[in-house]
Amino acid sequence: MVVDDEPEIVTLLRFVLEKEGYTVTEASNGQVALERLGMEPPKPETALPDLIILDIMMPVMDGYALNMRLQATPTTKGVPILVLTAKGQKMRDLFEMAPNVAAYVQKPFDPKMLRELIAGILQRKK
Repeated sequence: MVVDDEPEIVTLLRFVLEKEGYTVTEASNGQVALERLGMEPPKPETALPDLIILDIMMPVMDGYALNMRLQATPTTKGVPILVLTAKGQKMRDLFEMAPNVAAYVQKPFDPKMLRELIAGILQRKK
């Protein structure tokens, strides 16, 4: 799942990931992500993604607030998060202690490096 409010980033990530054979769902902010994850309103039958690529600065609900909700929910606390943001070290520090954050990547990013990083995260999850 890609959670980012920048359509260009979502399009690039979708292209890169689908080219590798991944199925991609998207959300433009944290609130939409909660709906797609079956958390609000509750839909326990909703399949969870293997990974969430999460932007920090978004309208309605930012990535930090979304991740707090994910960590507080038993069904989603184990879903690995890859934080992808234009913000620097200060934002990285906010996520440093989050046990579900598998990686932190700063925008702009190298698509090849991101593909390899995602493959490694998903391999460790298995």
